[in-house]
Amino acid sequence: MEIMILMSLAVAAIGYLLGSINFGLLVSKVYYKQDIRDFGSGNAGMTNILRTYGKWPAAVTLLGDLLKGVAAVLLSRWLFSLAGIDAFDGAYIGGFFAILGHLYPLYFRFKGGKGVLVSAGIVLIINPMAFLFCAAVFAVTVGISRIVSLGSLIMMALFPVFTYFYCFFTGKPVLVETIFALLIAAISFFCHRENIKRLMNGTENKFGKKKQDKK
Repeated sequence: MEIMILMSLAVAAIGYLLGSINFGLLVSKVYYKQDIRDFGSGNAGMTNILRTYGKWPAAVTLLGDLLKGVAAVLLSRWLFSLAGIDAFDGAYIGGFFAILGHLYPLYFRFKGGKGVLVSAGIVLIINPMAFLFCAAVFAVTVGISRIVSLGSLIMMALFPVFTYFYCFFTGKPVLVETIFALLIAAISFFCHRENIKRLMNGTENKFGKKKQDKK
């Protein structure tokens, strides 16, 4: 039990520190000598990078934030396997704290992005089928509506539902994976609360439309 507690604390710390590496902020500070949080929506995510700087900076942000979620999961599983722990998948702990690190980055005054991309990287490894389903839902929704936040919210709303039925029919641990999916979805909805207000008011920005700098 002691070794499991110690390793859980270790992967939580590693996940958080990895999650705190915010690539949107790094791109804006290293290449443009600016802070992306001073522009557009004030968010440090890929969508705001795209609107503010363009496609290539957004691509770097997308890849970096996605891969840090992948890294947190794989490293956590590896450390648990080294310790001989098989009663619980360390990926859930490392992945959850990677999301927290992205939302509240240690290196950037605890103000980061909304966690969609890092969550996608985590889900890609833990449940690849759920990742493919969610990616398809997101692509179709954004393709029709041109609203990224709407795609993210619909994707996250369906993520726990799909996870439950997929695990139920494939024999995977239904309870653990569904609770984890619900937790990720709840965090995403909380982080998108301002977007939800704008969606309800019909004022949410559409993909491809430039935003003004923050005042």
